Amino acid sequence: MENLLVAENIYKRFGNFTALNNVSINIPKESIFGLLGPNGAGKTTLLRIINQITMPDEGRIYLDGKPLHPDDIAHIGYLPEERGLYKSMKVGEQALYLARLKGLSKAQAKERLQYWFKRLDIEAWWDKKIQELSKGMAQKVQFVITVLHQPKLLIFDEPFSGFDPVNANIIKDEILKLKEDGATILFSTHRMESVEELCDYIALIHKSNKLLDGKVSDIKKEYKSNTFEVGVDAIDELKLQNELQERFTIGPARFKSIQEDLKMSIKLKDNEDSNDLIQFLLPRARINHFVEVIPSVNDIFIKTVTQNA
Repeated sequence: MENLLVAENIYKRFGNFTALNNVSINIPKESIFGLLGPNGAGKTTLLRIINQITMPDEGRIYLDGKPLHPDDIAHIGYLPEERGLYKSMKVGEQALYLARLKGLSKAQAKERLQYWFKRLDIEAWWDKKIQELSKGMAQKVQFVITVLHQPKLLIFDEPFSGFDPVNANIIKDEILKLKEDGATILFSTHRMESVEELCDYIALIHKSNKLLDGKVSDIKKEYKSNTFEVGVDAIDELKLQNELQERFTIGPARFKSIQEDLKMSIKLKDNEDSNDLIQFLLPRARINHFVEVIPSVNDIFIKTVTQNA
């Protein structure tokens, strides 16, 4: 797949502190790319470099196959973690002003703002001052301003901060629609459930170094352990457990079930698959629950960071 943004061998130092150490990422067009890492890992520094707020000490950034140029700011929408709206200015007045700075005519800006304000049900806020809005309400306004000029690349740093679950879900749906409409999205978040729902690709940065990156499905395949959660109804549970232990590695399972099952996690050998386990169980028990254990992004995050602590 063709990449919209490529960051090659990025280094950034602040005095004796290295914020980014030879970090490279490739973001395919029309994808959602999650940039993950603990606090202080270097995520926001990389986002600021891509947005040309600061420059790398070494390395290059390419947008749509060409070296990143100051004029490319017109093709990027950036929602920073630290919001930047003028608190004493009215919402509509400020939105129009910032839209004009993005290169939109007054007529274009009004038309698009009317569309977004209606879409997000915030039309009544037009004459309110930012200081009158809650954090989540102000976040909605800044989201609109970020996407208004329809950029190729959208950069969201903690886009769900300040939102209740209902509004977080609304913004999540809008991000997915922006992707469907052709935008490429890079975002950083600590909400792993959002990464699961949204991201096609991820990269994990820890202590200034990239530890892993790639397609989410490929990373999950790499981290899975050929383990299955099983719930069965057996006449002689103890006998079944003993027989399983002779061939497989078994442990407790914590899934919820409406059945009074014998619950187990069963790890197979590398040369075995789910069919081998099913064929072993069928003559001995009724299978009520059978699910492969696929690691979540949160599991992978914790495991990778802990191993590299």
